[in-house]
Amino acid sequence: MVQKMQISEEPEIETEIVDVVEQPVGMISTGKAQLDKKSLDLIFAVEQMIQARQHAETNIHELQDRLTHTNGHVERLNRDIKNLSKVIDEREKNVMELEKKLIEKNLKVDQVLEDYRELQASLSTEIDELKNSIDLEQQKYVNLVQKHNEAHAEKLKKMNELEEKIGRLETENAHLKQKYDTVRQEKTYLSSMISDFTNRMSVPFGNTGNERKEGNGDV
Repeated sequence: MVQKMQISEEPEIETEIVDVVEQPVGMISTGKAQLDKKSLDLIFAVEQMIQARQHAETNIHELQDRLTHTNGHVERLNRDIKNLSKVIDEREKNVMELEKKLIEKNLKVDQVLEDYRELQASLSTEIDELKNSIDLEQQKYVNLVQKHNEAHAEKLKKMNELEEKIGRLETENAHLKQKYDTVRQEKTYLSSMISDFTNRMSVPFGNTGNERKEGNGDV
């Protein structure tokens, strides 16, 4: 008779636990006074898993937002690199044009020097003026070359800085992706635990005992 009373009481307790678990988290506390210690422990475990799942989902949303922000920042940096490359190309083009003009002017100077050899006696004053003009153009050429070298060095410096920044952002992006994958795995694991727990709680205790007896060979 004692065994029959225990078997008849177990489905009622299990049904009460399943009903309480299926209620919202805020309503679980109202039925705790009517449950025994084992049922309270089970409800507490479910509450902990639900809170852990909510916390994991919050972390996933935060990591997704940070990942989106980082990707946008990397895209902006790539656009800045392209714009800087265009500016540098235009400056190099201007320098090449100036060098071409200087070469043409040097050719003219050579021609003038040839004329100077022929007219040295009568054109000494004009020769001095041409020399001054040549010196000025050469100084300009030196200045342009120096500016070109400085611009080239500045270009390399900026490119190196941007490459380092991109490398850091890619590393940070990889860390964020790794964290996102870890949190997603944790979420999957917690979802599996909750699903498994729900499936177990949906099977009556009496049926579980009968299945164990049948497994041991008792009919």
